[in-house]
Amino acid sequence: MTFVIPAPTQPSLPTTLGDRFPVRRVFCVGRNYADHAREMGHDPNAEPPFYFTKPADAVVESGSPVAYPPATRDFHHEAELVVALGRGGTDIAEAAALSHVWGYATGNDLTRRDLQAEAKAARRPWDMAKGFDCSAVIGLLHPAGNLPANAAIRCLVDGKVTQAAHLSDMIWPVSAIIAHLSRLVTLAAGDLIMTGTPAGVGPLERGQTCRVEIEGLTPATTRII
Repeated sequence: MTFVIPAPTQPSLPTTLGDRFPVRRVFCVGRNYADHAREMGHDPNAEPPFYFTKPADAVVESGSPVAYPPATRDFHHEAELVVALGRGGTDIAEAAALSHVWGYATGNDLTRRDLQAEAKAARRPWDMAKGFDCSAVIGLLHPAGNLPANAAIRCLVDGKVTQAAHLSDMIWPVSAIIAHLSRLVTLAAGDLIMTGTPAGVGPLERGQTCRVEIEGLTPATTRII
């Protein structure tokens, strides 16, 4: 088969096994920590999970610099657990959902917060607030194994802790997210799910270094330039 233009490069991420993980799609869960929902002015008990997406080529490996994006004056970090699916399906039972997981990584859902606020006020999509270039910083992928359900998650900006919580604080755990999302779309191997962020999201400036840590995983670090 030939293409009328050069085919794009397959986005992928490094793994602890040495081989790379091909990225198909990136789903993100909104307001999955009660304290973050409240800090954004929402009732954490009022709604089921909801999702937005990032393009696969928005993925940036840990250690890569990220340019301060255009069209914003309020650029934020969001520390998250990233789930990488090794197989997909539809109507996945919650009891079987974790068997679809290939592995986990730390992640940073970079956000143009002012554009998001404008989109919310106008009842418009969040695409330009969430899905811009280099907006998903993701660390080394670890095969699914002994990630503690209550693992600590935190974000540090220039060494100062800005976010701190535990994965057990998530409103919808990984198994519930996979089961629910699989009733909305057909999931597939290569899909990533960014599972939401705890309270403490805040601004990043040029020259700062942001590091996301999750107990048992390799940190995801980036410097804003």
